[in-house]
Formats: sequence, C-alpha cells, structure tokens
Amino acid sequence: MTSFAIALAVALGTLVPRPFWPARPQQLASHRILVLANPIHTDIAIPVDEALLRRFAFLRTAGLPIDAAGARHIAFGWGSRAFYIATPTWSQLKLTPLLKGLTLDVSVMHVQLTGEISQQQPNVIAIDLDEASFQALLGFVEASFRQGANGPISIDGAAYNDYDGFFEANGRFTAVMGCNTWTAAALRAAGLRTGWWTPAPPLLALSLRLYN
Repeated sequence: MTSFAIALAVALGTLVPRPFWPARPQQLASHRILVLANPIHTDIAIPVDEALLRRFAFLRTAGLPIDAAGARHIAFGWGSRAFYIATPTWSQLKLTPLLKGLTLDVSVMHVQLTGEISQQQPNVIAIDLDEASFQALLGFVEASFRQGANGPISIDGAAYNDYDGFFEANGRFTAVMGCNTWTAAALRAAGLRTGWWTPAPPLLALSLRLYN
C-alpha cells in the first residue's frame, strides 16, 4: 500500500501541472538558459554577460573568478548543506550526509563556473525566455541567497575546486522539498509550468516537455 501511495504521489506530482492554467505566453525570446541534470540533482546555468556579472558581483568578492576568459555560464543549484558540501563526486558519497539530506537540513546555494556546454547532451534542457521572464528568474535565484550584514554569506573552505563555491541559502531542505523542487519553483517564477511535485530530474524534465 505504501509503494502504491508513493507511486501515485509521483505520478500526480508529475502529471498535474503547476500552475494549473497556462501562464502568460512568452514574448520575443532573448535569453537561453540551460537546466543541467544528473541522476539526482538539477542546476540552472545562465550565460555570462556584463549584466549578469554586475548583478552577481558578490561572487567575485567571494573569490570566484567570474571574469575568467573561458567562463560561459554560471550554474546555480540549491541543496542540503550536509550532503552537497560533502559529496563532490559519487565516489565520495558518505552515509551520514546522505541521511541528513534525506531528513531535514539547512540549505546552501552552490555556484559553479562552466565553459561551453553542449546542448545536445541528454542531461541538458535548453529553455528560451523573454526579458521579463529572465529577470524574474534572476530575481528568484538572487532571493535564494541568505543575506548577512555585507550581503550573501559565503561558506569558507567548502568549494570543490577553484571555480565554484557555496553560500548560505534560504529555506530548509528535505527529501520532499529538495533541489529539484527548487529548480521547478525557479522555472515557474520565469513563467514556465512544471509538475506539481517533481522531486527527481526525470520527473521535472518530463513535466517541462508536457506543459511548455
């Protein structure tokens, strides 16, 4: 019975659209963002331009080389502090951070610089947005960073490499309201429709194809 209830929740969460009625139609698309997926997590990659660098200048202050010549996107993701920081690769997966991430944890924002990203990869979803939708998305992402006295709060020593970093975030992470539901909420802020509850990347991808 429990398995059936979970399967029903997943099916309804994917197949029931949110919002239920279509949002305003997109106007002339002027920005292309990418949703990047791995087996359990999604990020939103935004192309680097002068306006983005000005808006997220605090990343430079935190030590990220956002002006690097090879930087083409800044990828933003939200997740469990214990699991996210402790798991740079699957080979470094540990039980305690995993259990923490599956229960209740404080959240973090992960920011990573990338080079060119092939849009032909199966784990990449390209989405075109008009100016108003793009600005709404940036506003959602920006509001996800927890603010301190001097702006967003970076987490010292938590980076995977020289091209990424972690910041304190707003909201609590649970297995029910996790990284992929954050991505879905960000896309809805940009005027897209997703499934009502999409806790896994394939469910989010399917709902995006169904409703947009």
